[in-house]
Amino acid sequence: MQAAPTKFAPAQRADQDRLQADAARFRQDQFAVELLAAAPGLYLILNEHRQIVFANEAVLSLPGVTSVDDVIGLRPGEALHCVHADAEPGGCGTSEFCQECGAARAILTSLSGRRDVRECRLMLKNGDALDLQVSARPFHFAGGVYSLFSVLDIASEKRRRVLERIFFHDILNTAGGMMGLAELLRDGTPEDFAEYKEIIYMLSHTLVDEIKAQQILAAAEAGELSLDLTRFNSLHLVYELLGAYAQHEVAQGRNLAVAADAEAVSFVSDKTLVRRVVGNMVKNALEASHPGQTVTIRCRGVDDAVEFSVHNPNEMPRSVQLQIFQRSFSTKGAGRGLGTYSMKLLSEHYLHGQVGFTSSAEAGTTFYVRYPREFPAQAGAPSP
Repeated sequence: MQAAPTKFAPAQRADQDRLQADAARFRQDQFAVELLAAAPGLYLILNEHRQIVFANEAVLSLPGVTSVDDVIGLRPGEALHCVHADAEPGGCGTSEFCQECGAARAILTSLSGRRDVRECRLMLKNGDALDLQVSARPFHFAGGVYSLFSVLDIASEKRRRVLERIFFHDILNTAGGMMGLAELLRDGTPEDFAEYKEIIYMLSHTLVDEIKAQQILAAAEAGELSLDLTRFNSLHLVYELLGAYAQHEVAQGRNLAVAADAEAVSFVSDKTLVRRVVGNMVKNALEASHPGQTVTIRCRGVDDAVEFSVHNPNEMPRSVQLQIFQRSFSTKGAGRGLGTYSMKLLSEHYLHGQVGFTSSAEAGTTFYVRYPREFPAQAGAPSP
């Protein structure tokens, strides 16, 4: 039977007889069973087609898995319910998104004969996000080539790094700026106060805003975020953001404008969360643009929804496009990567919205988010 097409790893799978023979062989190896049962974390043995032929009991913690037999024949992304596992007929490892997957790359490296350890970010079908460290080690057994694949959850470590970056760098820098101005004013004149009061006001708001952003994200990920629904105007919000970001440090040398055809649309939602989502879009667009370029904010009515969009003139590299909404992914270095992830989390799990983007060399990059004009009746804030 001809294998399904693939955009990355081979799609071919073992025939059922070979698969069951492998599974039975490892199940009967008492040493392997006891060794992996004692190991912390999830351990899988994969055949040459990246299919699971053995799993330790940690696999029973996965959603929908009641027996180790439930995952035999699946690939890791299929067992973990990766959102991209069914993107192509060939399954896990065969989509364009898999080209940037740490797990897929580590497994392929191991099947070529070398051990590999990588970080892996997965978005799951239920909306959850995983930060994992994966390890794949090659070994030969009974004439076959296999990979010993392990998974370690490092979400807490990644979050700690993000918070350290935010509080020890971003917030400390802002607080340091305020302290410097306070020292100048302590021995200054009334004229000095008039000169610096707006800067102090802006820095204090930046400080509080950064802390609130982390508070909101933590509540959202825990499923504890409460909504404050009000009716407000899309164009008013856009001009609020224009005022907030036009003098922001990320806008230095760039132009920020509201599209001439922006529309005033009345809708019901949580204004604080919508402002944070669209504000993240504006900030990201400014960071992605070059000095002298213009970032444009637009809002308009689309059927029963209101759409906010932010455009910058540059194209995102394809490798970035494939990972843009993953938690902990960032083009800005270690300890970053919650901005676009939080946009999707807040919009799609709490505000009944939809986030997306387009990007090309000719048209540049546009992020958009759509929210219903009328918040769904009886709709609570679902757990992420």
